[in-house]
Amino acid sequence: MAGFRWLLAAAALALTILLSAPVSAQPTETPGQSAGVPTVHAIALYDDPALPADFDHLPYANPAAPKGGTLRRAANGSFDSTNPFIIQGTPADGLNQIYDTLMESSADEPFTMYGLLAGGIRLDPDRHWMEIDLRPEARFHDGTPVTAEDVAFSFRLLRDKGSPFYRAYYASVESASVLSERTVRFTFSNNQSRELPLILGQLPVLPKHYWQDKDFTKPTLDKLLGSGPYEIDEVDPGRRIVYRRVDDYWGRDLPLNRGRYNIDRLVYDYFRDQSVALEAFLAGALDMRIESSAKNWATAYDTPAVEDGAIQRVIVPDGQPAGMQGYVFNTRRDKLSDPRVRRALGLAFDFDWLNQHLFYGAYQRTESFFQNSEMAATGLPSDGELDLLAPHRDQLPAAVFDQPLPMSRPEALRPRLRQALELLREAGYDVRDGRLVNLETGQPFTLEFLLYDSQWERITQPFIRNLERLGIQSKIRVVDVNQYLDRLRHFQFDMIVGSFPQSANPGNEQRDFWTSDYADVPQSRNLAGVRDPVVDALVNELIQADDRETLDAASRALDRVLRWGFYVVPQWNFDGTRVAVWDKFDYPRPFPRYTPDFTVWWVDPDRAQAITARQRGQE
Repeated sequence: MAGFRWLLAAAALALTILLSAPVSAQPTETPGQSAGVPTVHAIALYDDPALPADFDHLPYANPAAPKGGTLRRAANGSFDSTNPFIIQGTPADGLNQIYDTLMESSADEPFTMYGLLAGGIRLDPDRHWMEIDLRPEARFHDGTPVTAEDVAFSFRLLRDKGSPFYRAYYASVESASVLSERTVRFTFSNNQSRELPLILGQLPVLPKHYWQDKDFTKPTLDKLLGSGPYEIDEVDPGRRIVYRRVDDYWGRDLPLNRGRYNIDRLVYDYFRDQSVALEAFLAGALDMRIESSAKNWATAYDTPAVEDGAIQRVIVPDGQPAGMQGYVFNTRRDKLSDPRVRRALGLAFDFDWLNQHLFYGAYQRTESFFQNSEMAATGLPSDGELDLLAPHRDQLPAAVFDQPLPMSRPEALRPRLRQALELLREAGYDVRDGRLVNLETGQPFTLEFLLYDSQWERITQPFIRNLERLGIQSKIRVVDVNQYLDRLRHFQFDMIVGSFPQSANPGNEQRDFWTSDYADVPQSRNLAGVRDPVVDALVNELIQADDRETLDAASRALDRVLRWGFYVVPQWNFDGTRVAVWDKFDYPRPFPRYTPDFTVWWVDPDRAQAITARQRGQE
């Protein structure tokens, strides 16, 4: 599952629960196939939606929150496009806020989708189709009604001309048909993807009348038309983008939106150097900072503003699995195509040293692609995993079945380097005159780490020093964001830092992460270039899982095979989001249970005035 606000999470769907409607829901008779199917306000992953059809507001939102004020944040690098849906260009931050989707998830539930543009939802009991009734009041920012034709147009446009993500995500959607001005039916090619009806709710709806005569595939800096709570106000290419809250936003009084989208202006200022962005925040030029550096969190906020409470530091909990962040191998490169080589390089990475000397002990080592969840593989395969793995025994390493998982028993660096050298020799390499060379070709083994954020240099340098002890010549190349994204699109790298976010219910997005069909598709998220029929089969098993037990078994089996494939050098995880903020904002407490939602924050007018006076007094 990867929602549009924001894409990257995951879901698998239990049929019997997904189809359940609130007790208060009454069947709505409609012509044709949908006759007798109840129209509901929401669909949930497990159990019923937590909120009834007549709910007043989301439980973690404050419907009395004041409107107004400005939120200034830093963005990294640069941008040259306001179209976030296509392969070309570097899109600006925050563009999701100008678009509404058919449904919206609740950050307080594992995976429930409530109708946003959708006023009613009908799902075929056999899951061959779903119908959406659009709210009659839904409007684009130019006042044009949002119609079923816009929905069908958006689906086809994103699938056919958008990022490869959409083709992977909606691969099992056969068609989108307009039944009436405000009703659209999605027909599914099969009923095996349990999450499909929910992730269709994440479809952003674009205005057909705006796009039908434009080239959707080319970057643009136009102030694009949407229907969401914000619209683009200012565009300074590569430097700044500003969004303005839409005063007459059609959905402002929906229960789903009450107490959300409270801030009038959202400003994203671009910085190529994150240390400069940090100084700008501490000086009061920015209002909020999402801090990704453990070192900064521990040392950089020793300022009077923090001491006297003018800057608040908050850790917002995150109830989702940590997923995987790591150095990603490009297995399309011959020198990185051998799993023995990849395993050897990973053994040279010294997390414990980094955590002690650079991270102030803030992190835990990541091992699993589904870290911090019941879906992470442990020990030897369970009976449920064996049912899925045994048919592929001849295609898998024997270690998958009879050895502890890699990294399960960490050792000191020196014996790891000895093991790494043994693996490299098995793969046809040896050290000659202090350099690791391919014995067949005589070529030295070299490695380039492609980065766009200079903060990663100090983290990567110790890894490079350890690789040098194996005779490997490595270097770091830091490029600007545009060049970085262009190289990623065409897989022109040896190693990068990549991440594979997960939620409690992985699903269709795993195709884009791991399957052979997307290994060579520009801008796919199969960064490692995984081409493994076993992985393809396990991804299908995961997507088709029809209960929690089956989903967990499929996820563990996939996790186990990926870990024995050594596609990444796992890094670390932290179960929260570090937020530093000038004390002019407020937010409901407690935080939502599963994911942060900054749309429920607001500017406190009195505190904002006091902070502004304080900052001016220091100038």
